[in-house]
Amino acid sequence: MSATCRIRLTVNGLPVMAAVEPRLLLADFLRERLELTGTHLGCEHGVCGACTVLLDDAAVRACLLFAVQTDGANITTVEGLAPDGRLSALQECFRERHALQCGFCTPGILITAHALLVENPTPTRAQVRHAISGHLCRCTGYVPIVDAILAAAARLAANA
Repeated sequence: MSATCRIRLTVNGLPVMAAVEPRLLLADFLRERLELTGTHLGCEHGVCGACTVLLDDAAVRACLLFAVQTDGANITTVEGLAPDGRLSALQECFRERHALQCGFCTPGILITAHALLVENPTPTRAQVRHAISGHLCRCTGYVPIVDAILAAAARLAANA
């Protein structure tokens, strides 16, 4: 029998208590236990960025963290960017500017872009490109992604 650890955390604004094996990855906990399948698993080595989530407002790779490491933390997944079921301004701009094709990388990029816009509401094109440089997208060529993030920044600034 495997030993389990009890964890308490907040996921997308909701309290979560669970018993988890110490070796359970955060990505697997989110996908399998909480059914938050927007957190994608690609490389499982922290290289592709598909599993990116916010951990206490910092973008992190969920495939590189154990769930037990998040005890007491606040986690936001891509599902948490639209808690009321309406797309966020960032998600709307991705849709409007066709910044996704297969969609596999999109959740991780959205999380990273969200973190960027919270930290820097008016990024330059170069800053956006740098922020998403840790994400692999094989479909878009990144141009529409960068354009969507800059459009979201402008939309958020206009609504502020």
